[in-house]
Amino acid sequence: MATRPPASLPKLSRRARVLLIIAAVIVLMLLLGARLLDTYVDWLWYGEVEARGVFTTVLLTRVALFFGTGVLVGGLLGLSLWLAYRTRPVFVPVSSTDDPLARYRTVIAARTKTFGIGIPVVTGLIAGASGQSNWEVVQMWLNGTEFGKPDPVFGKDAGFYTFDLPFYGWLLGWVFVALIVSFFGAAITHYLFGGIRLAGRGGQVSSAARVHLLVLIGVFVLFKALEYFLDRYELLQAGRNDLFTGAAYTDLHAAMPAKLILLCISVLCAIAFFAGAFLRNIQLPAIALVLLLLSGLILGVAWPAVLEQFSVRPNANEKEAQSIEHNMEATKFAYQLDTESVDMRDDYTGNTTASPEEIRSDDGTIPNIRLLDPNVLSSTFTQRVGRENFYGFPDKLDVDRYTVDGKEQAYIVAAKEIKTSGLAENQQTWINRHLVYTHGNGFVAAPGNTIDRALEDANSDGGYPLARTSDTQNPEGSGIRVDEPRIYYGELATDYAIVGGTPGQAPGEYDTATDRSYLYKGKGGVPIDNLFNRLVFAAQYGERNILFSDQISDGAKIMYNRDPRERVEKVAPWLTVDGDPYPAVIDGRIKWIVDGYTTLNNYPYSQQTSLGGATEDSLTGVARQQDNRINYIRNSVKATVDAFDGTVTMYEMDKNDPVLKTWMKTFPGLVQPQEKITDELRAHFRYPEDIFKVQRELLTKYHVKDAQEFYSTQTFWNVPQDPTQEGGLDPNSDAANQPPYYIYAQAPGQNEPTFQITSALTPLARQYLAAWVTVSSDPETYGKMTVLKLPTGGGQQLEGPVQVQNAFQSNPKFTQDRTLLGNQSVDIIYGNLLTLPVAGGFLYVEPVYIQQRNAQSYPQLARVLVSYGGRIGVASTLNEALDEVFGEGTGEAATGPAEDGQDGSDGSDGSDNQQQPPPSPDDDQQATPPATGGSGDADVDKAVADIQSAREKLRQAQQSGDFAAQGEALKELDAAAARYEDLTGPGN
Repeated sequence: MATRPPASLPKLSRRARVLLIIAAVIVLMLLLGARLLDTYVDWLWYGEVEARGVFTTVLLTRVALFFGTGVLVGGLLGLSLWLAYRTRPVFVPVSSTDDPLARYRTVIAARTKTFGIGIPVVTGLIAGASGQSNWEVVQMWLNGTEFGKPDPVFGKDAGFYTFDLPFYGWLLGWVFVALIVSFFGAAITHYLFGGIRLAGRGGQVSSAARVHLLVLIGVFVLFKALEYFLDRYELLQAGRNDLFTGAAYTDLHAAMPAKLILLCISVLCAIAFFAGAFLRNIQLPAIALVLLLLSGLILGVAWPAVLEQFSVRPNANEKEAQSIEHNMEATKFAYQLDTESVDMRDDYTGNTTASPEEIRSDDGTIPNIRLLDPNVLSSTFTQRVGRENFYGFPDKLDVDRYTVDGKEQAYIVAAKEIKTSGLAENQQTWINRHLVYTHGNGFVAAPGNTIDRALEDANSDGGYPLARTSDTQNPEGSGIRVDEPRIYYGELATDYAIVGGTPGQAPGEYDTATDRSYLYKGKGGVPIDNLFNRLVFAAQYGERNILFSDQISDGAKIMYNRDPRERVEKVAPWLTVDGDPYPAVIDGRIKWIVDGYTTLNNYPYSQQTSLGGATEDSLTGVARQQDNRINYIRNSVKATVDAFDGTVTMYEMDKNDPVLKTWMKTFPGLVQPQEKITDELRAHFRYPEDIFKVQRELLTKYHVKDAQEFYSTQTFWNVPQDPTQEGGLDPNSDAANQPPYYIYAQAPGQNEPTFQITSALTPLARQYLAAWVTVSSDPETYGKMTVLKLPTGGGQQLEGPVQVQNAFQSNPKFTQDRTLLGNQSVDIIYGNLLTLPVAGGFLYVEPVYIQQRNAQSYPQLARVLVSYGGRIGVASTLNEALDEVFGEGTGEAATGPAEDGQDGSDGSDGSDNQQQPPPSPDDDQQATPPATGGSGDADVDKAVADIQSAREKLRQAQQSGDFAAQGEALKELDAAAARYEDLTGPGN
C-alpha cells in the first residue's frame, strides 16, 4: 500500500495572524455584545423590582444547561473523533493519483488539534445554545411536587407526568442527538482515513471502525429501549381519538403491549450489535436491525391500526367508555370543573312571564344593571376627562366595584395615563417625550348603571357617563380617595422615561397646569446619573442624547419595562399572564392588578385545548394569549404593580396548586403567602376573564354526566357568537364569540348582589338559550361557579343572544329610532348584550350608542333595548324600556339618569369638553346660519329665520313621533338651507 506524502501548507505571516485575531474579536463582540448589553440592562431592572433572585436562578440554570448539553454533545463527539483518528489504518490506501480525499487528509493531519478540538467545541456551543432554553423543564424536575392524584392506568402520581417525564424525555432527546452526531463524526473520520472504503465489491470496513460504529449503534438502540419504556406513560396524553385526550382503547390494548415487546426486542438487538462488534460478524447486527424495523412496523403501526379499524370503531361507544370516563374525571379536575368548584343547578325553569311586582321588588339586579360598555367608552373618557392632549386611556376600560357614600356598586374605571403619542407636533422633542411628559395623573370612575341625562333625539345633549377624577388637585374627585394619583407605570407607557434629578438642572416634569417643575421622588427606576449607565442606555436605545444631555443630573433615574403585564411576566416568567390588567385604588394608591395562571400541557388524560383559541372573542383592547396547547390551568397568583413606583408584589391564591408550590420552591420568597393579602386588596379581586373563557369552552362538553352522553355529543353546548358585531347575526358565519361580561347582580342562590363574571351558552348548532354560567368575585365565594341549566325537552325554549338581537333589529320602534338617529355622518354602536337572571327568567339589556364621524366626537348612550320572554322595550332610559316590557311603574326599580344640570364631565372644565350633538338626518353642515343677529341683507335674514323655524318644527315633530310632520319639516329645512347657501356662497 502506498501513501501520498503530505503537502506543505502555506505559512501565515505575523501580520495576517494579527488581522485574523482582530477580525475574530470584532465578530465575537458583534455576536455577544448585544446579548451582554441586554443582560446587564435586565440585571439593573431586576434590582429595581428586588427580584435579582429570579435573574440569577434563571441565568445560572441556563449556564448550567449550556455547559451540560454542550459537554454531552461536544464531549461525546470529541471522544468519537479521537477514537476514530487513533484507530485509523497505519497505511492509508490511495485509490489513484487523483484521490480527492488526499488533500482533506493532508489538511486535517497538519492541524489535528484544531479540527479535533474545534469541531467538538463548535458543535457543543450550538447544542448548548439550544439546550439552555429548557431551564423550566429542569427546574420543575428538581422542585416537583406531588398532586396526590394517581393516574387510572399505572397508579403513578400526576406529578410524575408533569414534572419528571418531561425531563426524562428532554434528557433522552439530547442523548440521541449526541449519539447521532458522534456516529456521523466517527463514520466521516473513518472514511477520510481509510477505515471505511467504498471502492471494490461491497467496500471494506476495518475492524476498529466496525467495533466503533456498531457499539455506537448498540448504545443508541439500548436507549431506544428506554424510550419505549417511557412511551408507555406518554400514551396517557395521546390524542388517537379526536373526541378526547388520553389513552384510548387501542392505546391500552395494542400500543401499550407493543411498547413492552419492542422494548425487549430493542434490548436483544442492542446485544446483537455489541456481539457483532466483537465477534467480527456483521450478519448478526444486520439481522437485528431488520428485526427491529419490521417489529416496529408490525407491532407499533399495523397491529394498532387493525384493532382500531375492525374492533374499536364498530363498537366505539362501548370500547371507549372507560377511557372517556378517565378523561372526564381528569379534565374536570384540571380545569376546576368538578363538583367542588361548580354548582350545577337544574331547578331554574326559565320563566317567560314576570309580574310588575316581581320586577319592582328586585333590589339586587335591576338597580345595578350596567348601561356603560367599557369597550365603547374609551374615547368618551378621553374627550370629557382627559383634558390635555398628552393624557389618554386604554382602548378598553375596566369594570370594578367600589363603596361610595356607603353604597357598593359597579364602576367603569380607568387610570388617566401619559400618552406621548398624543403630543402635538411642536411638542415632539426628545426632552418632552422622555423627561417632561413622564407620567399620568388621576383615577377616573363612573357609575356603571347611570348617565347624566337621557338623549331624547339626535339634536339633544346627554347620554354621557358621570365620570369624575381623583388627581393631585382633587384627591377625592371621583368619590374614591387617591393619595398618590401619579401614574408612571401603565398600559400606555410603552417607552422609557427619565425622571428625577437635581432641581434647577433637570427640566422638570409636567404635573399639573400650574406645576411644571415636579421631580420624581419615588423608589422606581434605575439610576442613570453615572457615566457608565448613561453609556449603556444610550447604546441600548440607540439615543445619543442620553449620553450627552446636561439635563440628566444627579439623582436621575430611567424607567423602562413600564407596562404592568410585562413587569409581571419578567418577574415570574413561569406564569401565563391574563390579557386584561386593571387599576384599583388600594390604601390610597393606584395599583394595577394582574392575574397569573399556572398551566401545564401534560396532565394525564386531561383534555388538550388551545389557550389562544379558547380566549379569542370579539373583545378588543386586550392582549391576546399565544396559541399554546394546555390541559391544566389555575388562577394561582394575583400580582399588583404600583402605578407610582412600579413595585411588583405577587400573592398566592391557590394553596393546593402543586405547580405553584413547585415554582415557590424554585424561587423562594417571590410569591407572598395568601395571609398577606389585605381585606381592601381582596375586595377588588376579579375572577379573571381568560381562565373563565377557557373554563366555559370546556364546560360546553364536560357538563355531561356519563361517557355515553359524552360520546353522543347531542347535549353539548356552544359559546354563542357576538350578535352585536358585524356578521354576528348569521349563524353560519365565522363571527367571534360573545365575550363574558362583569356584572354587579344578585344571581339565584345569592342573598345579596355581588360582583361576578357571566356568560350565556346555547345548544350545539342551535341559537336558543341552554345555560347561564357565572363565577363569583366576592371574597367569601371567590371562584365558585354556578351554572343555571335550562330544561331542553319540550315546552317553550328561551331565546338566546343571537335570537334576541334579531328581534331587536326587527322591532318597529327601534327601526324608526335607528333611522332618525343614524345618518351618513353618525355611526350607531351596539353595546354589550347582557343576559341577567331576573324573576325566574332571563332579562336581556343592551345599550345603543351614537357617534359622529369626526375626530373630535365620542359615543353617547342613545337607546336602551330590553327583552324578556319575547317582549321588547326600546327607550332612551332603562326605566322607560322596563315599563314597556313589564308595565307602567316597573321601571322605578332601575337606576335612572342623574338630575338635570349634571354634565357627566370632570370638574370645572367640563363645559369645555362638551360634544356637540349629532346632526339631524338631513342637516346641511355647510349651510348653518348664524344663531342670532342680522346680516344687513333682508333676503339672508329671511333665509335664516326660515331655517330656524324649520329646525324648531323638526324638533317638535321628533318629540311627538309624528313622522309625516318630520318629513314636511325636513323639506322646509332643505329648501331654506339651499336658499341661504345661494345668497351667501358655499362655506359661509
